[in-house]
Amino acid sequence: MPEPTKKDETETENAPPPAEQKAPQEGGTEKGKVWSIGEGEETEKRDDSQRSTLFVEKPQSGSVSVGGNITFIAKVEAKDLLRKPNVKWFKGKWMDLASKAGKHLQLKESFERHTKIHTFEMHIIQAKLNYAGNYRCEVSYKDKFDSCSFDLEVTESSQAAPSIDIRSAFKRSGDGQDDAGELDFSGLLKRREVKQQEEEPEVDVWELLKNANPSEYEKIAFQYGITDLRGMLKRLKRMRREVKKSAAFAKGLDPAYQVDKGGKVRFMVELADPTVELKWYKNGQEIRPSAKYIFEHKGNQRILFINNCSMTDDARYYVTAGDEKCSTELFVRDPPILVTKGLEDTSTYVGERVELSCEVSEDDANVKWFRNGVELPNDPKSRYRIKVEGKKHTLIIEEAAKNDNATYSVMTTGGQSEAKLSVELRPLKISLALEDQTVRLGQEIHLKCEISENVEGKWYKNGQLIEASDRVKLYHKGRIHRFVIASAAVDDEGEYMFVPDAYNINIPCKVHVVDPPKLHLDGLGENNTVTVVAGSKLRLEIPITGEPTPKVTWSKGDKWITDSGRIRTETYSDSSCLVIDAAEREDSGPFRIALKNEAGEDTALINIKVVDVPDPPEAPNVTEVGEDWCIMTWEPPANDGGSPILGYFIERKKKQSSRWMRLNFELCKETTFEPKKMIEGVAYEVRVFAVNAIGISKPSMPSKSFVPLAVTSPPTLLAVDSVTDTSVTMKWRPPDHIGAAGLDGYVVEYCFEGTDEWIVANPELTDKTKFTINGLPTGSKILVRVKAVNAAGESEPRYHPQPILVKEVIEPPKIRLPRHLKQTYTRRVGETVNLVIPFQGRPRAKVSWEKNGSPIDKNQINIRNTENDTIVFIRKAERSHSGEYDMKVEVENLVDKATIDIQIVDRPGPPEVVTIEDVWGENVNLSWKPPKDDGNSAITGYTIQKADKKSMEWFTVMEHYHRTSATINELVIGNEYYFRIFAENMCGLSEDATMTKESALIAKDGKVYKYPVYDDFDFSERPLFTQPLVNTFAVAGYNATLNCSVRGNPKPKITWLKNKVLIMNDPRYRMFSNQGVCTLEIRKPSPYDGGTYTCRAVNELGEAEVDCKLEVKVTQ
Repeated sequence: MPEPTKKDETETENAPPPAEQKAPQEGGTEKGKVWSIGEGEETEKRDDSQRSTLFVEKPQSGSVSVGGNITFIAKVEAKDLLRKPNVKWFKGKWMDLASKAGKHLQLKESFERHTKIHTFEMHIIQAKLNYAGNYRCEVSYKDKFDSCSFDLEVTESSQAAPSIDIRSAFKRSGDGQDDAGELDFSGLLKRREVKQQEEEPEVDVWELLKNANPSEYEKIAFQYGITDLRGMLKRLKRMRREVKKSAAFAKGLDPAYQVDKGGKVRFMVELADPTVELKWYKNGQEIRPSAKYIFEHKGNQRILFINNCSMTDDARYYVTAGDEKCSTELFVRDPPILVTKGLEDTSTYVGERVELSCEVSEDDANVKWFRNGVELPNDPKSRYRIKVEGKKHTLIIEEAAKNDNATYSVMTTGGQSEAKLSVELRPLKISLALEDQTVRLGQEIHLKCEISENVEGKWYKNGQLIEASDRVKLYHKGRIHRFVIASAAVDDEGEYMFVPDAYNINIPCKVHVVDPPKLHLDGLGENNTVTVVAGSKLRLEIPITGEPTPKVTWSKGDKWITDSGRIRTETYSDSSCLVIDAAEREDSGPFRIALKNEAGEDTALINIKVVDVPDPPEAPNVTEVGEDWCIMTWEPPANDGGSPILGYFIERKKKQSSRWMRLNFELCKETTFEPKKMIEGVAYEVRVFAVNAIGISKPSMPSKSFVPLAVTSPPTLLAVDSVTDTSVTMKWRPPDHIGAAGLDGYVVEYCFEGTDEWIVANPELTDKTKFTINGLPTGSKILVRVKAVNAAGESEPRYHPQPILVKEVIEPPKIRLPRHLKQTYTRRVGETVNLVIPFQGRPRAKVSWEKNGSPIDKNQINIRNTENDTIVFIRKAERSHSGEYDMKVEVENLVDKATIDIQIVDRPGPPEVVTIEDVWGENVNLSWKPPKDDGNSAITGYTIQKADKKSMEWFTVMEHYHRTSATINELVIGNEYYFRIFAENMCGLSEDATMTKESALIAKDGKVYKYPVYDDFDFSERPLFTQPLVNTFAVAGYNATLNCSVRGNPKPKITWLKNKVLIMNDPRYRMFSNQGVCTLEIRKPSPYDGGTYTCRAVNELGEAEVDCKLEVKVTQ
């Protein structure tokens, strides 16, 4: 890779030194330090470059050994980029490395779709020392730009350092060598005037460099044959920094020495102390005396001679005296290369091979070629090829072009030469001209011509330039030019012309495209059918093609369709339209369209189908009715409107209503449907809508009205009541659910075991829940079932679980005494006694009663016996009816007994004697004796009353007092009191009380207190509702309640009204009133229970009302 030679001041100063100068030196110094002029300014520039806007990963500086490989990577995120960004790699400031790719430099790029990251890589292969330096990567996308600088350091191998060929270091890379394509500055020289260089006196290049402006460095380097300009500048910088006073050296080495190749150089130092040991070094290696290196001592002077200098002697030298060191640089200059044979002016024709040759003074010398003062790149992709054969250098142009007319020059370090190249056109001859063509539409257009020269050319159509595209193909092979269009179009007709480049000549021809008429019916349906909805407008556009434009005619049957009327045609250049305003069913049928022009004709039949909503179906039939459902059927409509029936919608309404309700929101595909959730006992009607792709038909006529009714549930608890030798008595309970149809009666059926023939036992319905089946043969077994019957029919039968044997069975007697009779049965005098005692026992159980061991007097006590129980009835109980009653049940020789203790109680008599035992202060002590008559029940307590002798009004002092003595407290001083006592048992207080015969006087000890008189407070108030009724929504089938609160004194009477009608004795309503809160409960309301409800409160002072609205919703 060629190495750059043009860099600005800061770039040159900050470039890393070559690897050969990085080796450690003796004495602890380092030879490869950086010349740092303008360091601060460059640092600021690099800091700015770090503000990345596009890079997600920047290339980092690195180092590599000589001959090694290194890769620099830059990554750019493509998340916000619509296309790939533009990336360039530079060496130095402006040498683009894209043109230097080759053996030692490779540029690669890739894209990761998952992460959306562009990766750009620069591979340096088999690195050399002159590859070291500063590099830059730039990325740009539209108005965004980002750059990053990085350094490459190339170090020498750790093996023993070979002798350094300074000539090789200073030489440029040439063609045909292994290092061709290296990083080279030679391609970047500025355009300069090419002049014949004259002999010049010998010049000290290093003095020139030290005194010159940095912008003149590169110009001086090429003029004097210096190629490693970067290394020389760093050495010069190091020389400047090391100039300092020394205690060991009275006079040191000069900063630099210059000698021509093959010459002799003399190094001399003067020591302050001649006894100090002195050593000489070259590039850190000690120099030993030899024929090449000669040491000489003259007093305090120490001299080193280097004979026959070669390019390997170009190095850094230093001498040590003790701990001090003095260094210098030796530069060996290569003699200039001269042009021994110059270029010659040449004339040729376009397309010919051109060779411009010259000879130089040395083999394989570094030579530069220029065209009009601009250097020509030595790139394999360039159309210019440079050939080197020893001292002969040749510039080759394989096929000369008109723009190759120029002045070409060659330049060496010691001279230059130039010559003019003149390229002319050959006279052009047309070997094969274009021919006029006539092609059919869609066929290939192929134009071909041949000319005498291999030159490019352009194609024109009607004077307009034609560019190559996917449709138009342009071919050029040698002297033949071809124009190809694979499929001709109408627009391709015209005049075509081919014009060769650089010649004032054209080759014309004409192309004529013909096209027979054609109908394009691809957008129509199967069999060219077009469907239109009745009443809508049809505008059918048929694309047509043909050149010239064909004539179009439309017809239906024998009738031609004109361009006016309800059915008309409209014709355009590329299409024809059939228009039907307000389509009717009669417009259905085939329409014929015909095209005709001079190239041919085309016809087609187009079927127009007018579709409409279907006719309404016939009135549906209700075939079956249930509790809240029915089954309805209907026939499809006679006319489906030209479109298949997709399904049906069903609606229902109550017969007395005008509001229809949709029952299905998804189409019913069948002609049967089962409406549900109807109210039992309410008359309904149903109707049907037919639906096709166009819409919904009108509704059918309503069905005949029907009332949903349900049979009852089966009777419950079917059991055998009794069995004789010829009959069986069955009993059961009514059905759990009866329904709106009510219950008409029951049917009892039986069949003999082993047969399937059921016999109706009661030809007429029985409304009883007990029935005897008579006339049965003794010893047979029968199965029994019972059905409930109402207007909807018979319910499911209830079967007796087991066969019943028709034979009377002896059942031992068993008295089933109720639990409350197992204890003493207590009643008050005057109450009714009605005891039912069930028993078991068959056949013909005999029942007998005794009281206290004696037969019962049937005039006072009524006894009634049945087969299953016995009843003891006393209409008005007296205390004499108390006692033990013995019951005995006999079945043949089997007996069962039970005893019932009946106690008739009454209120007790008064206590016998009440005595005032003592009076003290405000207290009186009383005592008494229990009553003689306790009313046939234990005395439970006493009630004591007192009365003032003046008023004799009695006031209760104690209640439910159990002892027979008591002390009365808090009596009024000065009053005289009488006392009386009532006895109490479970029937209440005694009718009379026993009063003390004497009074008890409460003595006065002071002034008599006069009690104040208070008027009673009037609590009376007319009714007032403190909480009104609120409007309520209820769900059918679920209990609803209405609540309000009222106050008033006397307590008001509450009544409820519905729609201003008084609610009385209706089992569907329950009314409650508790602590002023009034509640109306409506059991399982239906929509009929909706309305306005009123609560009315009335007392003797007035009345008040409050009302609300109740709405009952039916769930779907």
